Amino acid sequence: MSNEKTTNPLREGMRLKRLPQPNTLVIFGATGDLTHRKLLPSLFSLYKQNLLPINFSIIAFARRPKTSSEYQNEFKNALPSSGYSPEDKEKLNSFLQYIHYFQGDFSSPDAFIALSEKLKNIEKENRINANRLYYLATPPSAYNTIVENLGAAGLSANDSGWTRIIIEKPFGHDLSSAQDLNRNVKQVFSEEQIYRIDHYLGKETVQNILVFRFANGIFEPIWNRRYIDHVQISFAESIGVEGRGKFYEEIGILRDIIQNHLLQLLCLVAMEPPSSFDADAVRDEKVKVLRAVQPISADDMDKRVVRAQYAAGSLLGQNYISYLDEEGVSPDSTTETYTAMKLSLNNWRWAGVPFFIRAGKRLPKRVTEIAIHFKDAPLQIFGPQAADVSANVLTLNIQPNEGISLRFDSKVPGPTAHIRPVTMDFRYGTSFGEVPPDAYERLLLDAMIGDSTLFTRADENEMAWKIMTPILEHWQNLGKTSIPQYKIGTWGPEEADVLLSDIHNKWRQL
Repeated sequence: MSNEKTTNPLREGMRLKRLPQPNTLVIFGATGDLTHRKLLPSLFSLYKQNLLPINFSIIAFARRPKTSSEYQNEFKNALPSSGYSPEDKEKLNSFLQYIHYFQGDFSSPDAFIALSEKLKNIEKENRINANRLYYLATPPSAYNTIVENLGAAGLSANDSGWTRIIIEKPFGHDLSSAQDLNRNVKQVFSEEQIYRIDHYLGKETVQNILVFRFANGIFEPIWNRRYIDHVQISFAESIGVEGRGKFYEEIGILRDIIQNHLLQLLCLVAMEPPSSFDADAVRDEKVKVLRAVQPISADDMDKRVVRAQYAAGSLLGQNYISYLDEEGVSPDSTTETYTAMKLSLNNWRWAGVPFFIRAGKRLPKRVTEIAIHFKDAPLQIFGPQAADVSANVLTLNIQPNEGISLRFDSKVPGPTAHIRPVTMDFRYGTSFGEVPPDAYERLLLDAMIGDSTLFTRADENEMAWKIMTPILEHWQNLGKTSIPQYKIGTWGPEEADVLLSDIHNKWRQL
């Protein structure tokens, strides 16, 4: 037997690299949870893969007084002790040298003038052009202040390199605030410089939706109203508000998940083929989908949208309190921890095909998926066995196990004609031999390269808010009306099942 190591043919071509130009990344909010939990680990992963330029620097901008060495050690100590090889630990020590801590107040113009000098010194020392990427990993309340001070200090553009800014969600609180924020940011940066980030667009399965649809001739011809009965887009979390009750009271799951993540998934499932895969061509088609969403009138609101809160219950043997009993939550709160809705698209491809969207906390498990339910075959010839025939379902699993599965019917081996559904599964980890990278790795790299395809454009963001704002206003007009409850560990309120009753169907079991 040969000792030669076999290779996985599916991994061929995966090492093609896109390397950014030397640049400096400024992270505002560098002591926050997002930076330590996602941004720095993703940058370290890119470094280990040799995907960062040699002359690269990180400026960690935050209010708290500390030295660069102290900040580096905090990040190092926060990493898990297991899972790192000696080579990784050596690389980590090298990576830490990229990080420079900068103490400053977001509201202080002088701090930004000092930041400008810091950038010039680093660029001079590294002998690189003034390529600068700003990341706003701060509460949204700080966005306008940071942007204004960047502009006042002359940091929004330069003659010797590129300048870009990444802004985290939520980008606005409703349509009016999103328009105001877009207007304010565009007074300092051009649209081409602005990268509104939604980390869901960096997930492998989300990126693969367009490839799956448009690169496979067996699926694109049937991706329309003639063959698809309905679509379900589901987001489930087993966790609650995790001590962030006061924060969640101002957000709710519609703003937190549906307005951005799930509407983005809807766009990718429903969009027409773009003329090319450059950023604006793809985003043009996504905006067309959002414009085609039929507005929900006030009269239909209660028939097409359901909201609810989790009530006390148990999950995996552990008892949990209700949302109303969470710290920081008002006892008469109407903030939703679960929302389900039925949307329709007024266009040629999807006329008559309902899109059902749901998102909830304290559900039985963590999972996000898109389920394409195909229509039944027009003629059932199997006699008494026809009752066992089920609709074909194509499922795109976004998290936690990224992959694609197809359910179809098959005869059970044996002398009788029993029919049962079977599933064909594809998983990234098993097929390609490696775990998909974190979404932030891809998005940070794209921003450094200047590829904005996976980022949200201003009109796209505002159209999403245009769809959701009437729902929020309707709820606000209802005042402190009690809303449905669902027990922790269940799949949501019974009221959500009514949304699918007119198509004689039910929510898919996740």
